[in-house]
Amino acid sequence: MATQTFRGIYWWGRLLLAVSLGAMAQPAVAQSYPSGMIRIVVGGGAGAPPDIITRIIANELGQSEGWRIVVENKPGAIGTLAAGEVLKQPADGYSILAFTLGASASPALLSNIAFRHDTDFAPVIKVMTAHHVLVANPSVSAKSMAELVALLKSQPDKLTFSSGGMGTPAHLAGEQFRLQTGVRATHVPYRALPQAIGDLVNGTNHYQFITPLPVLDLIASGKLRALAVTAPTRMAALKDVPTVVEEGFPELIIADWLGFVVKSGTPDAIIGKLNEAINKALAKASVREAFAKIAAEPAGGTPGEFGAHIKSQIAHWSKVVKDAGIKMPE
Repeated sequence: MATQTFRGIYWWGRLLLAVSLGAMAQPAVAQSYPSGMIRIVVGGGAGAPPDIITRIIANELGQSEGWRIVVENKPGAIGTLAAGEVLKQPADGYSILAFTLGASASPALLSNIAFRHDTDFAPVIKVMTAHHVLVANPSVSAKSMAELVALLKSQPDKLTFSSGGMGTPAHLAGEQFRLQTGVRATHVPYRALPQAIGDLVNGTNHYQFITPLPVLDLIASGKLRALAVTAPTRMAALKDVPTVVEEGFPELIIADWLGFVVKSGTPDAIIGKLNEAINKALAKASVREAFAKIAAEPAGGTPGEFGAHIKSQIAHWSKVVKDAGIKMPE
């Protein structure tokens, strides 16, 4: 009996020692991090909003923290190629994924994903939000969102809305618009956003939801008409354009977003160091000004807050995909 008691005390002692050593090791790991190059993988092409946002943060961290960071573009499969690339790497904080709204819808759109975004990745921080603007070709008679809804209801399936591809924020916003208003229109996906914008300008398609940056000049020149912004208050870059709330559609407040995640198992101390540094970067006047130029708003916050946001977005867009009956082409 005494021997068994001694063994129990011995093993409990070893367990407590291991836990203590692990707790002591975490700060040590964080102190030496990063000792090499950090790679941030973006599931979109160079020059796209996620790429621009990521590079703004990477440049600021390089200047303020002295970190060496490379941004790698790996577009395709609604962000799952980029996610898979990060999951191939060690859980050490040196491979970071730029996680977006579109990626949060991928579990509902793709049946063959071999991982889960909400469990195989650990949240670091929400970096930005950017609301959409609803734009239409000037040939469309509607001068407001309410008028567009009335027009679509009077001509079901006659008008088209475009996007830069299946599962992109523009596509998902358009589907939520259809569901919330009960209108019927045909989605026309393109391989790239510039093609979609070009065919919207030339009248091939009729309307589109899009983050403002690519269309601000087109709106100013009259080549596209802005009907509403999907924000709770008016945007500084489009101060003359009413919000969806003003138009009577508060359920259509939709924000694109981007944040950073790492592979699950990455030490909490490293996640904490990344979170602290990026929060500091987001508070810098230069970063806020750079975001404002592309109609984006800095976010920030804790890893837990971003994790809760990811879960809520996966649930929300899964319902939209299901209710809209969206099917990805085989």
